[in-house]
Amino acid sequence: MGVAAGPIRVVVAKPGLDGHDRGAKVIARALRDAGMEVIYTGLHQTPEQIVGTAIQEDADAIGLSILSGAHNTLFAAVIDLLQERDAADIVVFGGGIIPDDDIAPLKEKGVAAIFTPGATMQSVVEWVRENVRQPAASGG
Repeated sequence: MGVAAGPIRVVVAKPGLDGHDRGAKVIARALRDAGMEVIYTGLHQTPEQIVGTAIQEDADAIGLSILSGAHNTLFAAVIDLLQERDAADIVVFGGGIIPDDDIAPLKEKGVAAIFTPGATMQSVVEWVRENVRQPAASGG
């Protein structure tokens, strides 16, 4: 697999039964406004739907937003499915109401970053730019 051309592609998803999507929409818009291609999946997505969308859309990253408290189960399921489908190169990051004690285990599982309330949109955009595939800018 070579370096993909074009803007970074991010799937923003709301896993599980959580019905609060303002944060996900704000993140999606911030990433879009920063020049990234964003696919927002909408509410109530299963890990299977999220991973399927990411693969189908040739995403570079998945941003998961959760407020329901099911982050340990749902984030892990997304990571496991990406591995099962040979798509572990898709970077997973998340945000929402996630207790500090859960952040290290989520990172150990493979979630690259967790953004909690108070994180700025700029910090999320900069993190994605620095930690997800860079658009091809120069010949090599």
